Amino acid sequence: MEGVHKHFKLRHTHSIKETFVAAMRRKSLSSEFKALDGVSFEIAEGEAVALLGFNGSGKSTMLKLISGVLRPDEGRILARGRIAGLIEVGAGFHPDLSGRENIFLNAAILGMSRKETEDHFDDIVAFSEIEQFIDTEVKHYSSGMFLRLAFSVAIHTEVDILLIDEILSVGDEPFQQKCLARIRQLHAAGKTLVVVSHDLNMVSDLCERGILLRDGKVKFDGPSKQAVEVMRA
Repeated sequence: MEGVHKHFKLRHTHSIKETFVAAMRRKSLSSEFKALDGVSFEIAEGEAVALLGFNGSGKSTMLKLISGVLRPDEGRILARGRIAGLIEVGAGFHPDLSGRENIFLNAAILGMSRKETEDHFDDIVAFSEIEQFIDTEVKHYSSGMFLRLAFSVAIHTEVDILLIDEILSVGDEPFQQKCLARIRQLHAAGKTLVVVSHDLNMVSDLCERGILLRDGKVKFDGPSKQAVEVMRA
């Protein structure tokens, strides 16, 4: 990431009437929020990096920029390799399709061919532990079931860079531990991890490097345990 800026417009009116009244009183109709303000860093192949910061610091925005969901207003982002993102529970799933159909849909969005998906299908379903509901429409799934299926598809993708945003906070503890074990396996295999989580102990243990964001700027970039200490201070 080189000199990346991302701004959002915050609207202060919610109806035509409010807009008209605010305009007559010459009040500002909107303001600009700087989510990221000149952020630069480089992540090497095979690194596990934790993005740290309090709410509103720009962590999730950064993940969405890396994944390509958003584009920067200024600066540039260069990534090499296939990227899979667990950025939001249920993203890339169609509520009216079954779990089986959504596996193929979500895998295609993540860049997998139909043959790749077919080859990994049994492993995906087995890891998710929802075999009983695989032919049920996902609109009937709980958030935990969504998580299981979404995570299972993502980690069975032939991925080079895995982005994870707070998704491990959903689901029961045994499945969380299973997910963490799988993430460690991917890291040991040389995959690049970028993780956002408010579980500071977990991310400092999982990632060797931490980037601390504050008000859209890099406050600290170094060992993850030290980054956690700076954040807590």
